[in-house]
Amino acid sequence: MHIVVTGGAGFIGSHFVKHVLGGAYPAFRAARVTVLDKFTYAGSGTNLSDVTDHPLLTIEKGDICDGPLVDRLLADSDLVVHFAAESHVDRSIAAADVFVRTNVIGTHRLLEAALKAQLTRFVCISTDEVYGSIGGTGRWDERAPLAPNSPYSASKASSDLLALAYYRTHGLPVCVTRCSNTYGSYQHPEKVIPRFVTQLLQGHRVPLYGDGSHVRDWLHVNDHCQGVALVAADGRPGQVYNIGGGTELTNRDLTQHILALFGADWSRVDNVPDRKGHDLRYALTTDRISGELGYRPAVPFEDGLARTVAWYTRHPEWWKPLRAVDTYQGVARLREAQEPLPPP
Repeated sequence: MHIVVTGGAGFIGSHFVKHVLGGAYPAFRAARVTVLDKFTYAGSGTNLSDVTDHPLLTIEKGDICDGPLVDRLLADSDLVVHFAAESHVDRSIAAADVFVRTNVIGTHRLLEAALKAQLTRFVCISTDEVYGSIGGTGRWDERAPLAPNSPYSASKASSDLLALAYYRTHGLPVCVTRCSNTYGSYQHPEKVIPRFVTQLLQGHRVPLYGDGSHVRDWLHVNDHCQGVALVAADGRPGQVYNIGGGTELTNRDLTQHILALFGADWSRVDNVPDRKGHDLRYALTTDRISGELGYRPAVPFEDGLARTVAWYTRHPEWWKPLRAVDTYQGVARLREAQEPLPPP
């Protein structure tokens, strides 16, 4: 079997690649893996440094919007697991064009190549943010309407709908996964947990949006990858599968958990103005993936968070260079790196 993993040098994609090559998933043992990654700010070769010399791994630097490139890579593949995306809400507010380009046009180019290659499975990795805010009670299941509220989530919803349309129109065996907030090692420090952890490690204060009442469900990266592997192996074509962690916390509660691991108190917290369009709460049901595929999250949040803090504590050489580039510098670099659009 040959698996193409887009965004395989990013946070979640690199974990998935290493699990596959390490034999964690019986359905994919001895599979060849090709990573396609553009290596923008969020993708790094160091994320794959411990498997770079693996005989079953090929790494291709390239853009998912490059039609001839993805045609070539998918021509002899069996499965695409599509992690590649621009994925930060604040960056999408500053530069929505970058998100539309990668998340919509890039997905379209991959779907076209997959159709030509007659792939046996295409898994499109998405987010619970496509459902929008659910308010104080209830949970979204896979039949819920999409109501994205940020340019990022709107671009991901567009990607989902394109993928599902290729199943309904062309019979391409597509599955979509929608995950809750994922955390773990190798996550870029623009995201809340590594941002707070690295702030505290540097002796700085942490910025908490608004009153901290926004609620998220937390999912360890190993559990996320396990859910994706189950869908890639046995998911029903044309279906959406939610992947959740089962730990709902307000951002204030999350902050308290992180402070406690540092022996710190609320004097280390700054309440900062809320960001635009900040959804109050995301919450998913996972009945479909649990009932059909046997998914169960295995990493308790307290244990996963402690392991994550310990990893960032041990690896300042990984995250310190990334902290040197702020959001708006990053946006400028992304725009520069993504022009012009490659040919279809």
